[in-house]
Amino acid sequence: MKFKSKNTITVQELRTLLESKSPVKILDVRPEEERSEWKIIESTFVNVYEALKKGKRELFKNIEFSENVPVVTLCSAGKTSMIAMEQLREEGIEAYSLEGGMQAWTTAYNMAQTTDKEGTTILQIRRTGKGCLSYIVENNGEAIVIDPSLSIDVYQSIADKKKWKIKYVLDTHIHADHFSRAMELSVKTKAKLLLPEQKLVKYTYNAITDGMVVNFGKAALKAIHCPGHTQESFCYLIGNESLLTGDTLFTKGVGRPDLKASKEKAKIKASLLFESIQKILQLSADTMIYPGHVSEPIAFDEVLIGDTLKNIKESVDLLNYSKEGFITSLLRNIPETPPNYESIVELNKEGRAKEDELIELEAGANRCAVS
Repeated sequence: MKFKSKNTITVQELRTLLESKSPVKILDVRPEEERSEWKIIESTFVNVYEALKKGKRELFKNIEFSENVPVVTLCSAGKTSMIAMEQLREEGIEAYSLEGGMQAWTTAYNMAQTTDKEGTTILQIRRTGKGCLSYIVENNGEAIVIDPSLSIDVYQSIADKKKWKIKYVLDTHIHADHFSRAMELSVKTKAKLLLPEQKLVKYTYNAITDGMVVNFGKAALKAIHCPGHTQESFCYLIGNESLLTGDTLFTKGVGRPDLKASKEKAKIKASLLFESIQKILQLSADTMIYPGHVSEPIAFDEVLIGDTLKNIKESVDLLNYSKEGFITSLLRNIPETPPNYESIVELNKEGRAKEDELIELEAGANRCAVS
């Protein structure tokens, strides 16, 4: 294998190997508690972190390695993995350290897509190292980008390759776990920027209102106001077949209502979320639900993250509770508060950030869902 560096492999190079299904063995040498928080699904855990830090040798003798299959060592920031790489090379194994470690891997992505009955393509772009899901929906060559969370070059290059014209860029809400590239992408592509109506952002946008219809190609997107996770949250219905739910409804849970909210305000937001969920449950049971996030790392399997409304209702107990039961259970099971969310919200209000400063800010598990 030939990579940019003799000792390391970049996120993009590892992405390419996994996407093309090329053989590669990834060894995760982080502490076990870090791996349990977030990982590369295709990796193998090796409990050698403390031993590596103490300078111990011959730590990989019990691991089976295949001939001509490169090995990639992985840690949090790319330092301890260098020690592991050097030991493997001493044993005659072709090994590389992942540049930037899991922090850098937060920018990695893979894709999956489907086409609905009206011929609309729904392309799901998944930040496997973060759990953020963004979408490009396309019909007759015209496309809408929804919740862009990666470098704008990703969306531009996909559209260019497929000969799609990006006509609109939308967000489902003002995000707290990643920096939105919506404003920057709209400027770059000269697409119309549409955001939920609110007074948070400090730049010009076109307001999305409840019931608004956005036409693209021969298809249409309908905006449905679904407050709860945030006051301005929207879901987007594509051709009466697919609902992009942002952080309102996930395949295994619902959005959290507590960020930047007092205990009493969180209860009010939970009540609003219940009403929004009821609105969604009025849709056809066959409606496909595509969320804005997932709480687990995403495999390079090209399998869409989504499910029918019927299946989600049957598997997520919260959707079958009374209003009082929903609110009580929701507030009792809220996960740990995500780090840096206030800083990310402030960046999203400005609409500008430096990509190299976002690596550490956005790193870590996704904690938007309550199940």
